[in-house]
Amino acid sequence: MITVIGFNTAIDRLIRLDTLRPGEVSRALDEQAYPGGKGLHVAQTIAALGERVQLVGLVDPAHRNMIGRLMCERGVLFHGIEVADNLRTCIALQDASGQITEILGQGPLLDGAQQEALLRAFRRGVDDSDLIVLSGSLPRGFAPTTYAELAAHVHDAGKRCLVDAGGELLQRAVQAKPFLVKPNRDEISELLGRAIGDLAAATDAVRELHARGVAIPVVTMGALGAVAADASGVWHAAIELAHVRNTVGSGDCLLAGITVGMARSMNLEETLRLGVACGAANAQGEETGFVERRTVEALLSQVRVHRLA
Repeated sequence: MITVIGFNTAIDRLIRLDTLRPGEVSRALDEQAYPGGKGLHVAQTIAALGERVQLVGLVDPAHRNMIGRLMCERGVLFHGIEVADNLRTCIALQDASGQITEILGQGPLLDGAQQEALLRAFRRGVDDSDLIVLSGSLPRGFAPTTYAELAAHVHDAGKRCLVDAGGELLQRAVQAKPFLVKPNRDEISELLGRAIGDLAAATDAVRELHARGVAIPVVTMGALGAVAADASGVWHAAIELAHVRNTVGSGDCLLAGITVGMARSMNLEETLRLGVACGAANAQGEETGFVERRTVEALLSQVRVHRLA
């Protein structure tokens, strides 16, 4: 069993427009809504690859049935902590050129009892799993040290913790030395205080994180692929796609593939290959943060992986 902590559940809305002009009226050509949040994306992708997974997150009365039904259909055991306030809404606006503008909602402010209910579910998940993924932002009310504290709890339990976050959450979490962290280009630039704009810089970044005690640091670089390090060295994986529909959530699907690779005891080369194939599969699909196993398998052979000197 893999446990994913995605406390800040969301409703994802993808809206397609001809043109997005700030300050002017734009009419939607198409609109889709799905249960979302980074943790949910990770969990449903892990399930699509055939692994047992459970997700801890929030749910509200308006979306309780929709989220519960979809997670059940997709093979995710969902532990939803219900709150009265509305879940956050994340909006992706895509114009005719394919460019996407994201608007991420805040979500509910949790009181102490609601926070503790989520933390109890987290602790049960640690008891059930060898791999625990901490993914995405936290609901308002949680301290920025929360992921660091959860990662330390996982470490003390003798389990492996994977963290995907940004800002102060990531900064504090790295200090706790989780087994894996997966910042994107912007997040690693903020963490290290310098621009990480090419593969050479990404290579230096993963080496630095590895030296700080992170066993497997992974940096995603958009179309440039992903760079990862472990005791065997530094690896780069990338894929060229002729057709891209929706890149939102690709980093989440990449993390899911890496998690599955670790659960199957793959080496870093093959783990990174699976992760990049999952990210690419999401980019080719319409729904945010979801892939089909057959699409991932078809893309595996197209992923180029090599060790960096």
